[in-house]
Amino acid sequence: MIRGMVKFAGSSLISSFTPFDSVLLKKHRRFSVNSFFKNSNNPRSLSTCTQNIILHTKAEMVARQYLPPWFSVAPMMDWTDNHYRTLARLISKHAWLYTEMLAAETIIYQQGNLDRFLAFSPEQHPIVLQIGGSNLDNLAKATELANAYNYDEINLNCGCPSPKVAGHGCFGVSLMLDPKFVGEAMSVIAANTNVPVSVKCRIGVDDHDSYNQLCDFIYKVSSLSPTRHFIIHSRKALLNGISPAENRTIPPLKYEYYYALLRDFPDLTFTLNGGINTVDEVNAALRKGAHHVMVGRAAYQNPWYTLGHVDTAIYGAPSSGLTRRQVVEKYQIYGDAILGTYGNNRPHVRDVMKPLLHFFHSEPGNGLFKRKADAAFQTCKTVKSFLEETIVAIPDSVLDSPIEEAPRGREDLFADVHDLLPPPYKAREQEVLYAY
Repeated sequence: MIRGMVKFAGSSLISSFTPFDSVLLKKHRRFSVNSFFKNSNNPRSLSTCTQNIILHTKAEMVARQYLPPWFSVAPMMDWTDNHYRTLARLISKHAWLYTEMLAAETIIYQQGNLDRFLAFSPEQHPIVLQIGGSNLDNLAKATELANAYNYDEINLNCGCPSPKVAGHGCFGVSLMLDPKFVGEAMSVIAANTNVPVSVKCRIGVDDHDSYNQLCDFIYKVSSLSPTRHFIIHSRKALLNGISPAENRTIPPLKYEYYYALLRDFPDLTFTLNGGINTVDEVNAALRKGAHHVMVGRAAYQNPWYTLGHVDTAIYGAPSSGLTRRQVVEKYQIYGDAILGTYGNNRPHVRDVMKPLLHFFHSEPGNGLFKRKADAAFQTCKTVKSFLEETIVAIPDSVLDSPIEEAPRGREDLFADVHDLLPPPYKAREQEVLYAY
């Protein structure tokens, strides 16, 4: 028996979760804005002014439903899947969640199995779908297919440095070298969805890393498309010689580039990403004027102490009030409901429990919990039986205590950022718009 955890009463413990097959968001749409251009797949058939009005309307519609994305969890391949997002939403009600990147081709080729890739429960709103690709037709079709699932925003990946993604000029961060194409791609995506669109990018690529070059990219994409939201990972990417992990540490952070963008593009919205690990640091960035902040690995590797303070410390809203034991109880019901729903026994217990392996980060019993988990993965066929084998490693004091004070951040992270701003950008319209 799990101490106090096996006395499940179904919906009384997880009233926000309905049976999984009833929450696949299909065949209805939240907004009707798409009727403006439903029959037009050619973004050039709409004036830039008209596209901007439509996207502004979409953004306002979404904004009225949710609190702003002052805090969001970054899209992370193999990490921010449906299981992790379910756990994250149990901890924070207001953080914006992003899917892991899905290639447009995957969405198209998996049309008969899209639930596995795109389905999520309504509780995960607000949620953003990130797609990747470099073929306009495929991006259009993938966006159209995703509409049935009611995401709140569509984001294009222009920041991933993985050789599998960015190699050979494929997509990801390589797209930053072709802003004209990105502008066209964003227009195509916007013309095939009824929600706002955004771009996630780096501050540069290889030796294309000056502030003016970054501004040229932002200026061109926003001029050629309805894109009004850019997520800026404040490191450049190096495409040759280092791994994706090294690309997250070796290129230096240049937060001054981000804050200069706020100065030079006052009509756009920017989210700051890169090197921010605590809610304290998120608030420090916001106090310095950041519009929004995105946190990556810290939100995955230490979800309780990172996400657990978002609602109160950033949004000034009540916390979920759940203890870790209660979160695990709710997650167990979700996990056992979803096992095997995609055929061939997928997802497996290992897939569903992967995000929970970080739930007791640095707590007493965490090491023993993970060792027991390794053994339980070999034999357990349900999440309930897995937890019965493993949760005994975690003391009651950890499972039942309220969340403690948030970890402190680095106080000097943004201390002198405004003293380091590069000179103001002056758009070279003819050169930027027609040189490519």
